[in-house]
Amino acid sequence: MGIDEHPDGGAAQRQSPSFGTPGWWIYRGTGRPLRDIRLTDVLPAPPPWRDFGGGPIAVRDVPPPDDGEARRRLGAESHLSERNVDPHEVDMVNAALYLRRPLLVTGRPGTGKSSLAYRIARELGLGRVLRWPITSRTTLNSGLYAYDAIGRAQAAATRQALARWGVDADTSSLSADRAMTLAEPPVGEFLRLGPLGTAFLPAELPRVLLIDELDKSEVDLPNDLLSIFEDGQFTISELERMRDRSPEVTVLADDPGTTATVVDGRVSCRAFPMVVITSNGEREFPEAFLRRCLRLTIKEPTIEQLAAMVAAHLADSDDEQRQRMIQEFLDRAADGGGLPADKLLDAVYLATSGAYHDDDSWSRLLDALWRQLTSVT
Repeated sequence: MGIDEHPDGGAAQRQSPSFGTPGWWIYRGTGRPLRDIRLTDVLPAPPPWRDFGGGPIAVRDVPPPDDGEARRRLGAESHLSERNVDPHEVDMVNAALYLRRPLLVTGRPGTGKSSLAYRIARELGLGRVLRWPITSRTTLNSGLYAYDAIGRAQAAATRQALARWGVDADTSSLSADRAMTLAEPPVGEFLRLGPLGTAFLPAELPRVLLIDELDKSEVDLPNDLLSIFEDGQFTISELERMRDRSPEVTVLADDPGTTATVVDGRVSCRAFPMVVITSNGEREFPEAFLRRCLRLTIKEPTIEQLAAMVAAHLADSDDEQRQRMIQEFLDRAADGGGLPADKLLDAVYLATSGAYHDDDSWSRLLDALWRQLTSVT
């Protein structure tokens, strides 16, 4: 069965309605990359109140390529057609792009909230997703940057010790080269931007920033994010204090092996990042925070979306067996109040990869794999 078909029986109500693709959509929800189109060529200018003019833009202004995480989360390719996407979901993603607003995505665990960020990045050619996982110990500053003051002090002490040893061994006056060794090491070698800070570096194309499971944070973090969401910039105090003698400092970025130039201790975005904030709905957020976000609730996946997900990850598996398991998964999910979609992938892999040989224990194994998340026994 293809993704545009459906089995007979009770699954028909899970079909996505057919509709004409709206002309204003840039992101279409399929995960298939735009061909021969650059986002800046089709995305209108931002609203005046969301227009940011940060700089300078790097000479090589190209988003770092995906590091393999999108393939791991989405599979090798998308098998979803435009008529089987959730139109409300695609509406909200495009609205966030047009309005340069964060998108707060809620929904039951396992419905694909985090994967949405990777689908956006793949489809729009925005490169590696910057992921900021949130815990109860996460602070705003940890997402912006980290400064290793102790490491820099130790490096400076080592340089000074080596220089003093050179002076003692040679009674001549301190040479210019040795004087340089007495200087503190460059501050940029000990300052690394976090995923949040890297997302706001000035560039023509927006980066995709995934703020994952914000509801795990301390109560103050959502309010702490308001300033950077409104201003599109932040200050690195360690660099601001030394801007008179070092107005431009090269620092490490969150992308592996990359650096960025910070001017006058301030990072200011040019293109506001595509911010996807996920929440499992375990807490309420302040009204001031909600006012600055667009809100989307991810629905349970349809049979077409599940079939596309399985085909993308397990294209070589037996199609008939896949469809039978998808139907059984949907039936069990409906009876038990929902199941994470990745549990379907686990079961299809075991059933079709040759790793597991079907016998009388299969039903028992499925019961264990597809146990409800609320079950503790």
